[in-house]
Amino acid sequence: MPAPGPLGPTAPAPQPPTPSIQAAVSASTEPVTPPALAADPGLRRILGGPTGLGTSSLSLARALKPPVPDPHVAVAPDPDPDPAADQVPPAASASAVSSSEGPVVPGLYHHPVPEPDPVRVEEVSRRIKRWAEDEVQLYPEEWEGQFDGFSVGRYMVACHPDAPGIDHLMLATRLMVAENALDDCYCEDHGGSPIGLGGRILLAHTTLDHLHTTPEYAPEWEESLGSDAPRRAYRSAMDYFVRAATPSQADRYRHDMARLHMGYLAEAAWAQTEYVPQVWEYLAMRQFNNFRPCPTITDTVGGYELPADLHALPKMQRAIALAGNAATIVNDLYSYTKELDSPGLHLNLPVVIAQREQLSERDAYVKAVEVHNQLMHAFEAAAAEVAAECPLPSVLRFLKGVATWVDGNHDWHRTNTYRYSLPDFW
Repeated sequence: MPAPGPLGPTAPAPQPPTPSIQAAVSASTEPVTPPALAADPGLRRILGGPTGLGTSSLSLARALKPPVPDPHVAVAPDPDPDPAADQVPPAASASAVSSSEGPVVPGLYHHPVPEPDPVRVEEVSRRIKRWAEDEVQLYPEEWEGQFDGFSVGRYMVACHPDAPGIDHLMLATRLMVAENALDDCYCEDHGGSPIGLGGRILLAHTTLDHLHTTPEYAPEWEESLGSDAPRRAYRSAMDYFVRAATPSQADRYRHDMARLHMGYLAEAAWAQTEYVPQVWEYLAMRQFNNFRPCPTITDTVGGYELPADLHALPKMQRAIALAGNAATIVNDLYSYTKELDSPGLHLNLPVVIAQREQLSERDAYVKAVEVHNQLMHAFEAAAAEVAAECPLPSVLRFLKGVATWVDGNHDWHRTNTYRYSLPDFW
């Protein structure tokens, strides 16, 4: 594995951190940087906390200047590079708010995002399709339209506008496609079933967290890694990722994927027993079966590292969990009509609220919107608290990256009219 690239510019003279994070900061090799004047709206949003009635007391706004992406950070080479495309600056038209078609869920608290750079979107889309078809043989020809309709290039460019280049964006894009391939083929639309899911997921997880066994049995495991499309995709995407990430970033991702897989298994167990969980139980499952692995690699995709001791801070973990929870309820809301059209009972937050709290479909959907909004406000308050207590450049940039991912995730759901449409409640 090549050595990881540089982790960002050297900061000026340090200032002492607050006592609550003294141990974590002193263990980090990155000195503390005092806030510097800047007009970065993303950081103003994080440090400002949530907005709206009753939230003014949570504001911790201060002006800060984040580090810029390092274009020389080491990443895994792409087999089909386009050097010119890699030099496209991120978010070339940052002032242009996304204008693609797609309505916002009424009443949903969200932040509009700049229109994703079309040159980057086109190049990521080209490379990911070539990877899917040529490197991992991800799907049969008849699924090509669904792959194209996923619009993963737009998705990842919107979520990672600070990526130094296309190679960095491809790290996230391959992992996103691999995760969705496993979900579709093991759990959902393309042959998925709750029966036997645990065994399938466990074996697929060994593509991320390798089996260490005896020489007699290792060859059979190695052969299994290419036995189906999800495992081929997981193995390839992870190989690229670990060559670009630090060991702690790679291990963080494995941990978050184990969380995701545990959530899949809980949902599958309820499906087998036809159990409709209590609302709090459903939200507990969704904290694991959620998007968390995606925003927590924002530093790797950005070409820097949030040190492991800072990532592990309880307040940072709370902020990350809330961001993942809010982003996942967005999926519940936009995919609501799609899931109602699928066979059987498909659990999502509006469905669970309707059944457990005896509400109409419309009232349950509206309450699910309120739950999402509360989670978003809680995330922004938690992020503001972490930023105020630990204003290190990597912390501030990471928090901004997570918030940007949450916004980009919403925008992709809103604009992907190929997959999603809103219920006719209004």
